[in-house]
Amino acid sequence: MRARRSRSPRFHGTTILAVRTAQGAALGGDGQVTLGNVVMKADARKVRRLYDGKVLAGFAGAAADAFALLERFESKLRDHQGSVPRAATELARDWRTDRILRRLEAMLIVMDREHLLLISGTGDVIQPSDHVLAIGSGGPYALAAARALLAHTSLPPVDIVRRSLEIAADLCIYTNRQIEVAELT
Repeated sequence: MRARRSRSPRFHGTTILAVRTAQGAALGGDGQVTLGNVVMKADARKVRRLYDGKVLAGFAGAAADAFALLERFESKLRDHQGSVPRAATELARDWRTDRILRRLEAMLIVMDREHLLLISGTGDVIQPSDHVLAIGSGGPYALAAARALLAHTSLPPVDIVRRSLEIAADLCIYTNRQIEVAELT
């Protein structure tokens, strides 16, 4: 009989949503951080402005890992004169090949006015065909809400992101209504 390993509680809770249209672009996230079944923090900031405010980034996953990745992404942005696709590709390559980075558990959504990308630890850089991306535990709810609002309203991206995150907060126990939305116009 094998001995069971006890697992320490894992951090959960984030919903990050990005929408890009001809009207503009917005990225938002909720503020909840959960450890096991306890809300540890309700007002965490998971959305960042980078490269003199021209690039937005949001993260889901382990906070320390995400901050390490955000720093590396920002460094890649500087190295490549603000090119989001190039910086994302370089970060994904490093993330996949570096033994230390490979262990980081987080995902990033990055965007500027022309590009919207998901960067994962498996080396993926994904550009959505419908200009909407969501990650985190409430991501599927927010994504569905955003797609419905895009198809059936003329709301600007900032309002679509906010309303979609509110819907996700009503459905996902790891998502709250402490919503922060950043906009690129």
